[in-house]
Amino acid sequence: MAHETILSRFGALMSERTGSAVRFEVLGALRASREGSALKLGSLQQRVVLGVLLLHANRSVGREQVIEAVWGSAAPAYAVNLLQKHVSGLRRALDPARAEGASQLLAWTDGGYLLTVAAGDLDLDVFDRELAVARAARAATDLSAAAEALRTALGLWRGPAFEGLVSPLLDAQREWLAERWIGAVEDRIDVDLALGRANPADLVTELRHLIADHPVRERLRLLLMLALYRSNRQAEALAAFQDARTYLREDLGIEPAEPLQRLHQQILATDPSLAAPTAAVAPVAVAPVAVAPVAAAPVVVPSHIDRWQPAPAQLPHSLPYFTGRDAETARLHELATVSGGAGDADSVMIVAITGPAGIGKTALAVHWAHQVSDRFPDGQLYMNLRGFDPSGSAMETGDAMRDFLEALGVPAERVPTSLNGQSALYRSVLAGRRVLVVLDNARDADHVRPLLPGAPGSLVVVTSRNQLSSLVAADGAHPLVLDLLSTAEARELLARRLGLDRVTAEPRATDDIITSCARLPLALAIVAARAATRPDFALAVQATELRKTSGGLDAFDGEDPTTNARVVFSWSYQQLSEDAAGLFRLLGLHPAPDLAARGAASLAGVPIERLRPALAELTRTHLVTERAPDRFAVHDLLRAYAAEQAYRLDTDSHRQAAISRMFGYYLHTAYAATRLLDPHRDPITIEPIQPGTSHTPLATGVDALAWFIAEHTALLAVLEAAKAGFDAYVWQLAWTLVTFHDRQGLWHDSTAVQRAGLEAAERLGDRLGQAVTSRSLARACAHLGRHDEAHRYLRHALYLFGELGHLTGQADTHFTLARLAHRQGRNDEALGHARRALDLYTAADNPTGQAAALNAVGWFHVVLGDPDQALTHCRRALALHRGLRDRTGTASTLDSVGYAHHHLGHYDEAITCYEEAIELWRDLGDRYNEADTLTHLGDTHHAANRREDGLRAWQRALTILEELGHADAEQVRSKLNTPDDPACAAAQGLGLVNTIQPC
Repeated sequence: MAHETILSRFGALMSERTGSAVRFEVLGALRASREGSALKLGSLQQRVVLGVLLLHANRSVGREQVIEAVWGSAAPAYAVNLLQKHVSGLRRALDPARAEGASQLLAWTDGGYLLTVAAGDLDLDVFDRELAVARAARAATDLSAAAEALRTALGLWRGPAFEGLVSPLLDAQREWLAERWIGAVEDRIDVDLALGRANPADLVTELRHLIADHPVRERLRLLLMLALYRSNRQAEALAAFQDARTYLREDLGIEPAEPLQRLHQQILATDPSLAAPTAAVAPVAVAPVAVAPVAAAPVVVPSHIDRWQPAPAQLPHSLPYFTGRDAETARLHELATVSGGAGDADSVMIVAITGPAGIGKTALAVHWAHQVSDRFPDGQLYMNLRGFDPSGSAMETGDAMRDFLEALGVPAERVPTSLNGQSALYRSVLAGRRVLVVLDNARDADHVRPLLPGAPGSLVVVTSRNQLSSLVAADGAHPLVLDLLSTAEARELLARRLGLDRVTAEPRATDDIITSCARLPLALAIVAARAATRPDFALAVQATELRKTSGGLDAFDGEDPTTNARVVFSWSYQQLSEDAAGLFRLLGLHPAPDLAARGAASLAGVPIERLRPALAELTRTHLVTERAPDRFAVHDLLRAYAAEQAYRLDTDSHRQAAISRMFGYYLHTAYAATRLLDPHRDPITIEPIQPGTSHTPLATGVDALAWFIAEHTALLAVLEAAKAGFDAYVWQLAWTLVTFHDRQGLWHDSTAVQRAGLEAAERLGDRLGQAVTSRSLARACAHLGRHDEAHRYLRHALYLFGELGHLTGQADTHFTLARLAHRQGRNDEALGHARRALDLYTAADNPTGQAAALNAVGWFHVVLGDPDQALTHCRRALALHRGLRDRTGTASTLDSVGYAHHHLGHYDEAITCYEEAIELWRDLGDRYNEADTLTHLGDTHHAANRREDGLRAWQRALTILEELGHADAEQVRSKLNTPDDPACAAAQGLGLVNTIQPC
């Protein structure tokens, strides 16, 4: 927006100023001018001082505060002299017509330096007020006025704020203002799209540039998708989502936020609500706005208040052993630097420290408050509001208010009777003061709102087990959510409490204690206190005692309500509604660290829509954490407490029904997922689904793979829990995991899971279950090089399938025996098993099995030196697989066809087959087979004297195999080490294992 436009918006205000007024600009390089003429502001450091004073414009700022803001911890010994010199230089530059000590613009007062800036003469003030106009206009649905205000504000922006100036305060402000600028840009684009005035295609170009500079801002990506969609570029809009998802996954390890995912679904569905406005909204005719400063009523502090009363210093003592929280403390220091109105001239800085019980919220708040108390010369107020007191008697806000007013010197007889009157007096007393207010253990936002100062200068720290979302949304609080201590921080806590020598002398016991305490500060403090009172006992004794509690809470009784984990947790639990409390108890029955919302719905036996309010309540109170959209975690010790309550308050039948539904959720969703991953796999009959059981809807193999990845840890934990009387679920869950484990190369997990499945099937006397899991266990053992063990399980499986007359099962087992024999170099025997498998698949009328067996027969012909015969069998197999749309079988057979062409010297044909197979493996998420075919591709490139291409293929294969921990990695590594050794290459060429996919 042109400078003249800005002046027109503030015409009335500007006309009131005298001709000698100085206009300041900080939204870019610092500049000052009088009547259009630029002023010379002196040296670089002198301009830094001016920048700091401008951030405190119209408010006195102490000399020490300016020194800290300009130099921080690097202040020179003569900083006071330097500051005085710079201030003198600024007076001459800003007010040359006046004497040194009589400047009206920059003066010394009892409170410190005071730089007077007329309303509208600082571009940052204009920027703030225009954004406020835009917010108000949007709230009133006047988008035209909002657009005009946003463009005016953004027109003031010339580059990074205070460009070229360096100081602790200015650096922090520069980053904060950059956030406000990009937020305003997003708002302006959002309004432009809503009005339909701007060409969406033009916005696309702008948004792509913005995303390049701000790749983590999901709102920019959302706006880009919408602009593309409204430009009739639906495919590009969907591609933009995939770009965002890839970036967030690979660089940050997170999924896109819910708004981005919701827009993606709307675009897929061609949601009519996304259509551009049918006609541009006509601008609203608005008379020129003269924005003048609001004439606030003068604050009259009653004369009876003793200004000379000592400043309150109510902070409780800090913990002598406070440990860790470096990142959180740095964030608090950053916010304190811009507090007192330096960051926002119209508001009080509020910090909301939230987290579950025992996480250390009060410890952090008090410890940090002591560190910065000297920045608040007018005092520090502290109040424990008892928001989660077990008796339910939280401190009334009015009681806290009266205590604060008394501490501030207001006689009791002068305190108004109404809470509104008390709050008004409280704000009046604090106006113009710098006070640190710590409101500890708040119940919710309403509990603290009357206790918030009204004028900038003070800083408020609120702690709560509630998320305080309302305080963040409506009052601009800065959220700081505490998580568990890191392992290093937990170890440091124990070292400070018990002595470094004692902890380093028993590192294993120390780690065991940290694990048992689940890195919860309260639990660590209780255990450390107990160990400190028994200095002659080894820490291993304490660790053993903790293990004996089997994850319960008996070991965390500090003999005082505030240091008893069970009691502390109960204070949060007792505040819950009936529905939320019931859900919390059931979550204690879930054996894994986290679960999906639909898994929780199955536990509760209610539809997901009915469950959401209870989940939201548990999240607000930090009894559960939403770590990803619709994925919830419960801290280990909280889960132990929840389980205690479930066994104390719920009936056996209620708990057993919930557990059955939970097992059913995992079994039925996993079964559907594995059928999507491998639709041609011979199915099994699984346990019927129980009423009230939810399931996650999956549409594609990609969905199935993503679900398995997200739920893998939970599936292993659930399978382990099912051993206690749910054996059918155990072996059937084991069956559902086979394909996923194979494709991800998780054979150690597969061995453990299939062994558990076999034992469960044996306890049931289920012969089919024993046969299926024996074969799956053998395959996992073979991948791990346990050939004798694999052979024993395969013979057992073959016997059981024969007893059952199960032709496909026998064929599958011969197929796996063929692979095992090949791994052991017995290729004639392998060919015999493959032919037997082909006969059995044919007798069972199983075309998928026939195709796989034909491929295997062809492969072994190559290995035995007959590639021509191999091509005949493999081409028949490929035609069958393609006709069945079996992508897994197609990829495997393409690898075999390529291998045959390689041995016939048809290198180009081999490379074509390998590359197609690799693409299929990658789409299927089958990492081991992708690596195997990459190895063959490297062999062929090397044989064709394309050595660089060969090395690249081998390196890609090695990377995957090393990540999988597979023994084949050593063979590929030897190729990279000796790529030019013909004898080595020839020997390894026939020794590599081709993956022949089982049905």
